[in-house]
Parts: sequence; C-alpha cells; structure tokens
Amino acid sequence: MSTVDGLSELDQHRERNTDEAAVKAVRDRLTEAGVEYVYYQTVTLTGRVIGKVVPARHLVRSLEGGVQLHRTGLVDLLTDRRGTLLGGGCGATEFTAMPDLDTFAVLPWDTRTGRFFCRLYVPGHTLGGAGGRALATDPRGNLQRVHAAFTARTGLEVRSGCEPELSWSGPGLEPRFRPHTSPAYHIDHLERYRPIYQKVIEYGQALGLDMIEGDYEDPGQLELNWMYDHADRTADRLIVHRQICRQVAREFDVSVSFMPKPADDRKGNGCHHNLSLWRGEDNVLADPRTTRLHLTDIGRYAVGGILAHTPAMAAVMGPTVNSYKRYWHAGQFAPTHADWGMDNKTCTVRVSANGRLEFKLPDAMVNPYLSHAVLIAAISDGIKNQTDPGPAREGDGEMPRDCRPTAVPLTLGDALEKFAADPVVTGALGPELTELYQTVKADEWARFCGSVTDWERATYGNDGC
Repeated sequence: MSTVDGLSELDQHRERNTDEAAVKAVRDRLTEAGVEYVYYQTVTLTGRVIGKVVPARHLVRSLEGGVQLHRTGLVDLLTDRRGTLLGGGCGATEFTAMPDLDTFAVLPWDTRTGRFFCRLYVPGHTLGGAGGRALATDPRGNLQRVHAAFTARTGLEVRSGCEPELSWSGPGLEPRFRPHTSPAYHIDHLERYRPIYQKVIEYGQALGLDMIEGDYEDPGQLELNWMYDHADRTADRLIVHRQICRQVAREFDVSVSFMPKPADDRKGNGCHHNLSLWRGEDNVLADPRTTRLHLTDIGRYAVGGILAHTPAMAAVMGPTVNSYKRYWHAGQFAPTHADWGMDNKTCTVRVSANGRLEFKLPDAMVNPYLSHAVLIAAISDGIKNQTDPGPAREGDGEMPRDCRPTAVPLTLGDALEKFAADPVVTGALGPELTELYQTVKADEWARFCGSVTDWERATYGNDGC
C-alpha cells in the first residue's frame, strides 16, 4: 500500500479534500451557481457512468467520506451465462468513491446540479491489510497511476485528442444524397443537424471542452472535436462528451448511438486517438528543423511499440463483438494491419502532422481510461527497446503477401487471445483489472457465439437449404 506519514491512499485523498481553501472554493462555486444536487460519478469497465446523487448541503460530508457503491457496479452488475454475478458476486465488498475536487463542474442543462469525477478505494474498514488502498479495478485511477509512473520513469507525458464519431437518428435527420455518392462534409447536412451540433458545442464549452471543429461524415454521423490535452484529462472529456450527446438526444427526442458498426452499408464509428509526447513544453515527436511530415527517433520507437502491441490492444480498442465488423469492412478507412504511414489514411498509425500520431484502431465504444493506459505501456515499451516500426507504407494498394505486417484480429474472441498473451498490454491494467476485463469480455463473446442472428435467419431459415 502506498502510504505517506502512515496515511493510506484513501486517507491522503481525504486530506486533500478537507483542505480549507479547496473546500471553500468548491462551496463558493456551488453557492454562486445555485447548485442543489451533486453527482459523484465514476466510470465502469465498459465505459458507463455510475454513481450517486447527494444534496449539495452535504458537501463536506461527501468530500470527507465519499460515497459507497457495490463493487459489482464496476462491471454494470452483469451476470454471466450461468447466472453468476460478475465482479465478486453478492458477497463482494463495496468501494469508496472519493471526489477529485478539480473535476467539479455545473451541468449547463440544469445549473441546480453539479458533478465530480471520483477515484476509487478499498474502504478503510476492510480487514486483511487492504483497507484504504487504491482500488485495482478502477479504470480511471489505473490510468492516472500508469501515466504518472511513465512520466516519473521517462520525464515524458502523453497528450492526446480523440475524434469521436457518433450516429444520430430521428425525425428530420434522414440522410439525403445522390446514389453512389457520399454525404460527407456537406454543409446542407450540417444545417439539418444545426440544433444538435450547436447544443453539443455549447454544452461542451460550458463543461471545459475547448471545442475546435466538426463535420458531417457518413449518413447520420457527426464528429465534433475538442483541443488535445494531458491524456488523463482527455479521457475524462470523452466521457463528458458522451454524457452531453445523450442529454442533447433527450432534449431533441432523437437517438444517438455509439455502436461501432451501426449498419452494413455505412462506415463505422471510430474514435481515433491523436497522440504526442511532451517533455515540459517541448513535443519530442516534432523535429524543429523541418516542417514536413517527419518522425524523430523517439517517435519511431513510439510507433514501433504501438505496432508491436496492436494485435493485443485490439481487445481494448475494439471492446465489443460489433467492433470487429468495422475492421471487416474493407476500403472504409478502418485499419486491417499493424502498419504505419506518412499521412496515409489506410494505416493503423498515421503521421497526420509533424509531431502527431493518429492511432485509428479505437472505436466509439472504447473505454478511454483503458485505451490510454495500454497505449502508454506500448509506447514505453517501444522507447525502452528502441523498436523499429519498419518502413512507412505508401499508397493504398494491396500489399505483397511476403511483406504484409501483422493483421488486426477480426473477432473479439481472437483479440482476447492476443490480449491474454501480451504481458506489456496486460501489465498496463494489472492482474485484477486484466482478469475482470477478460471475464466480462469472454462472457460477451460466448453469448454472441450462442446467439442466433438475423443474418442466420435470413440465410438458413426459409427452407433449410
């Protein structure tokens, strides 16, 4: 257990939360905004937001003691095919969710309500010496620990930006375009979505997302981006963006879907991660001697590490059965092999600007805390071993069989096998989080394999022939 002056990690967090100046700053913000209710929220293994609501008048009590939730909540209280409650079962202990004071925000759609993101701990009263430890299965806390250790070891921090693609549907949102063409980038479609994108941007800016640009891509698909930042903050902001989109969908009585491949005839919903490495205010991927697309040595090693672990990271970047339909759909900019190129949109890693890498494997249902943790581990491994990524791929033609790089797994089952066999990737999550993730995803894959789909009914169900 990490202790300072004999204090557990939970006690250290409690001390930070009871600092008089910090408490006063939060209380002043609550009072100024007229906040009456506060969400204490955290994020599950599958990226869902869970937590509790507490009347604002109990602020000090909640800052000191946090809120308690049952540990199985971290896997959405899922039961496996045999009816067993995952994540420890009914007898599992609770966890303590302690708010991070610097994450407080007022919800712009109802200023009577505020929220904190929380870090999770084993309750202090737990027997056996574990009381007060950081909870190993907390995805958000794990990323913070992984990133901090990487920075301490290398002097570097990862900054990232995400490109979330989402599918919207509802009255008046039906796509209209000529056959055999694409509606991508059409301003007319943005105009039809104007109330939606304006409200998403408005709420995003109010909640600390520096919204920078967006476009209409495939039928029903919007991508709205915000400025890159420290990877920990970017992960939080992706979760906030999803919450905003769900709220906007409720307000306009439409639907929003994060499904990676929503239809056979449409492109998938990706969530490309754009990455850079910084030492202080210097981007070590950027060569100041040139403005052309270029990789420094440390950039090459980072790419080498990412590519070496791409097959294993697929289970995190494509976390659902549906994710792999996106990789199957050839010719639609989704990656198929662990390759890289200079501004080549067919590659898994694209050098999209001097000093920036675009990693195209993640999709719209990715858990950003898990994805960033394993990416940091892959980058660290590449730098440590000076991994050569090989030559950049040029063009988008079919590669000769004798020089094709490793293929991306094409099913969740295959991806889980690669994941389990890679100690660098699993090491980024630690044994408890790895085991829990494997258990949840293996059950999801088994359920799908045992399910009869519409495709099977259409193919085999008419006359049995």
